Formats: sequence, structure tokens, C-alpha cells
Amino acid sequence: MAGAAPVQTKKAADPADAIILQAKNITKIFPGTMALDNVDFNVYRGKVNVLIGENGAGKSTLMKVIAGVQEPTSGTLLMDGKEIRIRSTRDAARQGIGIIFQELNLFPNLNVTENIFMAREITKGLVIDKAAQKAQAQALIARLRQPINPDDMVSDLRIGQQQIVEIAKALAEDVSILIMDEPTSALSTSEVEVLFEVINELKANGVTIIYISHKLEELLRIGDYVTILRDGKLIDEKPTADVDISWLVEKMVGKSIANSFPQEHSQAIGEELLRVEDMVLPRLGGGYTLDHVSFTLRQGEILGIYGLMGAGRSELLESLMGLNPQAKGRVWLEGTEIQRQESVSERIHRGLALIPEDRQREGLVQTMSVANNMLLASLKKYLSGFYLSRQKENESVAGLIGNLSIRVSDPNQIITSLSGGNQQKVVVAKGLLTYPKILLLDEPTRGIDAGAKSEIFEIMTKLAEAGLGLIFVSSELKEVLSMSDRILVMSKGRITGQFSRQDATEDGLVAASGVGYGVKGSKNNGAHDESRQDNHKNCQ
Repeated sequence: MAGAAPVQTKKAADPADAIILQAKNITKIFPGTMALDNVDFNVYRGKVNVLIGENGAGKSTLMKVIAGVQEPTSGTLLMDGKEIRIRSTRDAARQGIGIIFQELNLFPNLNVTENIFMAREITKGLVIDKAAQKAQAQALIARLRQPINPDDMVSDLRIGQQQIVEIAKALAEDVSILIMDEPTSALSTSEVEVLFEVINELKANGVTIIYISHKLEELLRIGDYVTILRDGKLIDEKPTADVDISWLVEKMVGKSIANSFPQEHSQAIGEELLRVEDMVLPRLGGGYTLDHVSFTLRQGEILGIYGLMGAGRSELLESLMGLNPQAKGRVWLEGTEIQRQESVSERIHRGLALIPEDRQREGLVQTMSVANNMLLASLKKYLSGFYLSRQKENESVAGLIGNLSIRVSDPNQIITSLSGGNQQKVVVAKGLLTYPKILLLDEPTRGIDAGAKSEIFEIMTKLAEAGLGLIFVSSELKEVLSMSDRILVMSKGRITGQFSRQDATEDGLVAASGVGYGVKGSKNNGAHDESRQDNHKNCQ
């Protein structure tokens, strides 16, 4: 089936579900690439219209056409049966179409309120009414149940909080069609629940949703209709009530994927590799972002870390890398203590490597090639006298492109020409070229498709089998449960639970992640409310 030509098929919708927007025969050609090939797409009024496909299938391009970011090479758009022309985002806004982009579209040097009302400021006469804007921003954030101050600078927010600001920004518009491109990619389970409640509210108020995500379980739960693209072509359209996950995966990739996760972890767990004692990171204004965190990691072990947004997971990895100079605590790597003042470069030399949560801003340089991005963190290894050895660089790049199955025709291609999954592999390759002993992976599958996730998991398993220690942060319960040999749960900067692979359950992890938020614990969540001393003892 993988080699068969895609067939465009359609199933009649419920007569009660009228089509509000129709894309007909949309083609979009970039130099050397046909991103969309004669695609039809129906958007049903007042429904959640799910659009899925692998990275590079054309989903985001189709949404950019509908939202006025790009014009199609050919094809037409119909609103309520009448042809419309959308040449800009302003044209789209006039038609009542808004979009939450997959890659965040925020100004880091402005505060939350200013971002929400950018280009649609509330004015009183000729002056911006800052008080009214702040009040509305506060109401939107409260609707999303997030502890974000409207005066906070966006640059100070974590990626998940920035995603909440993007959602609030979209909700501030009076739209009849709202496009959500990967809105939950950086959100934890509880934040996703809140977003789903907001979506149901929007539907009740007559708003139509176009929803893109790689999280297939949530698509089946929230969606009313599903449309599948593959290689820029329409593959199928059906009511979500008539499909299941295996059908979705088969249509997306052209073959079935029985299980994205390795069935068993067969690697041997070796000697202690890393020891952390009483890691503390003070919070501006008082309290702790990391509150006396202690744990160990062994050779060949995949240590999963789960928690809600703001639990301190990313800050823990960043502190281990030396990115938070205010962090205090004792850290030993292979029995040798790492001094607090050691730089990021020195820690890389010792054997630590970080795969950051935000690959676009922190993991890659968008204007550079695939090869140059891969080599950024390890250039010293290729010095020959005063010059870089181009031959050695090319050999290392070619080797990892093959080993990680990075789909690229030329290593000198610009990094932005790759799909999200292949960009993520380049970030992993950059870390591996430093020859690490410990790999810190912060949300490594964020915003990538099912096939690419499976490949990332295979890479993680092979690295663990080779004796590396992996610390793996994810907001996806199934990922943490399936990939981890041991799981730590964090809440408000503390480790509130520890689980073995055999004992971990979804209920146990969720209960432990809610400690301190008024969520009642479960008998499965281990050390979730013990003292700091017991916390350290239980995490050995």
C-alpha cells in the first residue's frame, strides 16, 4: 500500500452540517517543491474540523493559504458557497478567519497584554487605552486558567506559557473560523483539558474550528470531521466517529504502524552516572523554581520527568547545563563534582548535552544549513591547526544523517527546508556530535508526526543501549510511561513522586503532578508528599 498512488475519497456529511468554507483544487508550488497538489478541503460550520498528516504533508501550507499568509498558485476558496479572494491576513480577518500558528508569532520584547492586542489596540480617542487592554488580557488569561501576569514580558515566559498567550491572542479576535495549528504541543494534560473546554464554549457560540495536531487520541476526542493529507494530496475525509487511530495512521503514512514505542527496554542499567543533591533555583520575588531537588541517573537508563507546566522540569535541565547561574546544589558526573561556576561549554566538554524544548529559537539557527547547525556545538573537535577540517566535518555530518535517517537531499540545504521531525533530528545530531555521556531531552517530540516520533524513540533506545544516560521531559503521559525506565514527577519545583516502569500508572502520575494544587494524591505516587530528606532518599 505504501507505493500505491493516493486516491481522493469523500464521505457525505450529515445534512445538518453545512459547509461554511470550501477550498477547491488548491495547488501551491514553491521552487522545486509542490506543497499542495489540487487539494479539496471542506470546513463544516460549528464543528471541529481536524486536519492531519505527516510533517511535510501540506497542512500548514493549506492553513496559510486560508489565513492569507500565502496565496495559492491555483485554486479557489468559497465562503458560504461564494468565491472569496484572500491575499493577506487582513483579508482573512475581514472574512472572520483567525489563526494560532504552530511556530509562535509573538514579540519577546513586549509584554503579554501588548502581544495580545498587537495591531488591534483598544484606543480612547487617539491614545491606547492600556487599562482596558490589561483588563481584557487578564480576563482572557483567567478563562484559560493560567497564572500569567498581563505585565510579564513574553521573553520571560516558558514555551508552554507563550503558547497560552498565542491562544489568548486568537480568542481576543471576533472570529467565525479559528485555525489552531498544534495548539497543545507544549501543554500538559491539565492545560489541554482547559483548552478543550474553551473549544466547546467556542462551538456553542457558533465558532468553527480547524484543528491540527499530531496527538491522535486528542483528535478523535475533540474532532467532528477529519481530513487527511499525504505528500500534498488529499487522501480521505470522514466523520471522526467512523475512524480509529490505526485507520488514521495508515492513511497518514500509507502503511500501518502497530506501535510507535519500543515493546521492551532490553538495555542493561549500569553504574551511577549522575548524582544531584539539593538543587535549588530561587524565584524572582521569593520562593523557589527548583526546591531542593535530588536524584540519580545510571548508565543506560532513560529517566522520565513528568509534571504540569511551571513544575520546574525545563529549569532543572537548564540548571544542569549551567544555563541558570543562580542555581545552587551539588552535582557529580561519574563521581567527579561539577563546580557551580563551570560554563556551558565546560559542561558540554564533561559530557552533558541538552536538546532544548524550543528547537526553533534555542536549538537551531534558522539562516544556517543543516550541516552547519549540526556542527555548531562541536567545532573545536574539527580544528586542524588554525583551520577547520572540512573533510572531518563532512564525514561526521554524513554519518549522523545516515544513522538518524535525516531526510535531506544535501547537507548544505537551509535548515528551514526540512520538516519538523527532521529538524528535531538535526538538534539531536548536534548534541551527539559533542560525544555526550548524558543527553537531556526537553519535549523531544513536540510538534512532530507519528512516524517521526517513532524514529526519535528508536534513537533514544539505541543511545541507552550504547550506555548513555538519558533524562527525558515530556507532557505526554503515554510517552513517559512507555519510554522511561524510571519516572520522577515534579510539582512546584519539587519531586513529588517516583515510579518504576512496572509500577507507574497514568492516575498515579497525574495525582503526583497535582500535589500543591489541591489535587488529592494517590497511593501509587510514592514519595509525592514526603519531606525533602525523604525525597532525596526515595529518588536513589
